[in-house]
Amino acid sequence: MKRLIPALSALALGFVASSATAADKVTLQLKWVTQAQFAGYYVAKDKGFYSDAGLDVTINPGGPDVAPPQVIAGGAADVIIDWMPSALASREKGVPLVNIAQPFKSSGMMLTCRKDSGIKSPKDFPGRTLGVWFYGNEYPFLSWMSKLGIPTKGGSDGVKVLKQGFNVDPILQKQADCVSTMTYNEYWQIIDAGLGADELVVFKYQDQGVATLEDGLYVLEKNLDDAAFVDKMARFVKASMMGWAWARDNQKAAAEIVLENDASGAQTEKHQVRMMGEINKLTAGSNGMLDTEAYERTVATLLGGGSDPVISQKPVGAWTHKVINKALGM
Repeated sequence: MKRLIPALSALALGFVASSATAADKVTLQLKWVTQAQFAGYYVAKDKGFYSDAGLDVTINPGGPDVAPPQVIAGGAADVIIDWMPSALASREKGVPLVNIAQPFKSSGMMLTCRKDSGIKSPKDFPGRTLGVWFYGNEYPFLSWMSKLGIPTKGGSDGVKVLKQGFNVDPILQKQADCVSTMTYNEYWQIIDAGLGADELVVFKYQDQGVATLEDGLYVLEKNLDDAAFVDKMARFVKASMMGWAWARDNQKAAAEIVLENDASGAQTEKHQVRMMGEINKLTAGSNGMLDTEAYERTVATLLGGGSDPVISQKPVGAWTHKVINKALGM
């Protein structure tokens, strides 16, 4: 029997090696740096949901100089996270992105203004300076201003657009009356910097009727013709949604997993736990399937850009339920 043990051990090791080799590799490109905004994916990797699905997933953080559509177009990612305005604009410009899943059900985007600026409602925007993110994040704002009939070239009847860095310095230093914020991130940076909630006025895009879909999963259209790729993405989406469900049930623990994956060391536990709570509100009620009505509202918002719309025509083939249906066993 003793002579059989080495043989059995060798077989066992061979099985492990074979299993490891058999895992399908997936590279995910995040839209921004490592933070709770992407907790579901880090949780899925940390808790073994991906490995259980036969996947070897690499998660690449983004940053201010990283454009996910360019990354996937260059072949450096299999799937990316992007906001739908950016994805549809990229599609029209020649990068054929397709939404395969939509973990985020609600929008977290806001315009946060100083109350001492005198702004009480959108009708007070003309003549003001508003901080706006670019790199594809400006599209919802521009569509909103078009809907309001407010020019974005300055002047007494328009707004001066300040190209906002990915911080809230302009509102703190009174360089802008309002700045772009997310419910889960920059808004709290303003609070932590010393301005109280009672000193701020917030306009949620969701409440203004111009909310567009955020943080969807996108792949290149051509890859969806490959049955093996569709199967791999279905397993990826299913495991990712398990990660999001776990994060909702374990807010603090999920934030800690994010912190463990933050190579920069820039994040803090307080901020990530708070962010996780806000992110969970945006993913609540989502099983990963794109809501076609929300999609149509997003398209309508983007087309409503007056003389300079975000997209010039209604997209065709920009989403599919093929992957999510397989992930959900439908």
